[in-house]
Amino acid sequence: MTRTVLLTLGRLPKALDIARSFAAHDWRVVVAEPFGWTLAGASRAVAASHKVRAPAVSKAGYLQDLAGVIAAEGVELVVPVSEETMHVAHLRSPARLMTMPPEAVLRAYHKRGFITLAEGLGLDVPPSAALGSAEAVALAASGDFITKPVHSCSGRGVRFFAAGQAPPEAEEETILQRRIHGRIVSSCAIARQGQVVGNVLYQGAQFSGSVAIAFERIAHAATEAWIARFAAGTGWTGFLSFDFILDADDRPWGIECNPRTTSGLHFFETADIAPALLEGRPPRFRPERVLQQFYSALTDLAPFRAGFFGRARRLATTRDVSWDRRDPWPFLSMTGTSWPIIREAGRRGTTFGEVATLDVGWYE
Repeated sequence: MTRTVLLTLGRLPKALDIARSFAAHDWRVVVAEPFGWTLAGASRAVAASHKVRAPAVSKAGYLQDLAGVIAAEGVELVVPVSEETMHVAHLRSPARLMTMPPEAVLRAYHKRGFITLAEGLGLDVPPSAALGSAEAVALAASGDFITKPVHSCSGRGVRFFAAGQAPPEAEEETILQRRIHGRIVSSCAIARQGQVVGNVLYQGAQFSGSVAIAFERIAHAATEAWIARFAAGTGWTGFLSFDFILDADDRPWGIECNPRTTSGLHFFETADIAPALLEGRPPRFRPERVLQQFYSALTDLAPFRAGFFGRARRLATTRDVSWDRRDPWPFLSMTGTSWPIIREAGRRGTTFGEVATLDVGWYE
């Protein structure tokens, strides 16, 4: 009997990897999300797509629509993909949810909640305090610092300050955090009952604004150990991702948690993702150490900017995260499936990555 899995976002390349993986293991894949036509939905791996209300329109309506899709399609497993995870964690359904309970997900996602949680596990995180508190004033006086909303992604709302500068007025719940200078490293792990079964560490090789559009896989033992300790301490199951800064001593400092998948997922062999989630089977890495999002890199290829020839060379020689000659339509139709994001990015004058999940994000 064919089993059915529901992906709760289809617009991003990582959803396509998950869809292809489950389809390769004879699962029937269904996508439900606010866009009617999506990147993953264009794939031969996806059997059906459903348009649902966006959480930004109605959080209750979004969950009701998902429950309706689950009932209509006979869904056994629900796999959230990106920022909608915080909403999907609240879903009441007979289907199994591939995520942690909402209280665990929201605590890890909350920038201050994550810091407190990691401190309790004995992990290195930057000193942080609520903006406006006496602790925040002291931190601002003692060294360089940043401020950021407690609910944000893709670098939205992050501001940088030198030691002694006056902290800004908070327009929303915000934390002030000691700025750690060093190299930014990101991660994407798959965990089962506190055990990390697969983990990718990577760094941006090319950026559009604050969002990486080309990625390089790296190795760093201390960061791997940090992640394993967090997963074990929280008993985590599902996707688990972090951003780190490696300081001058190569020491990793966890700066935020994404209780979902990230672009690091593309470095796993596609066929291995579903078995890792379902059975805890360690996934292999793709042979490529550098991958790119081709269309984002193409739009970043301004001929009169410094570094043009280096970017052009990378564009021509680096594998795209979505291309598969056996399933070419998602790549070929990407401009059309991404049009709602492209239009909104143009309207706001910002990057694709910064608006890609605005309608499904968690901002409470």
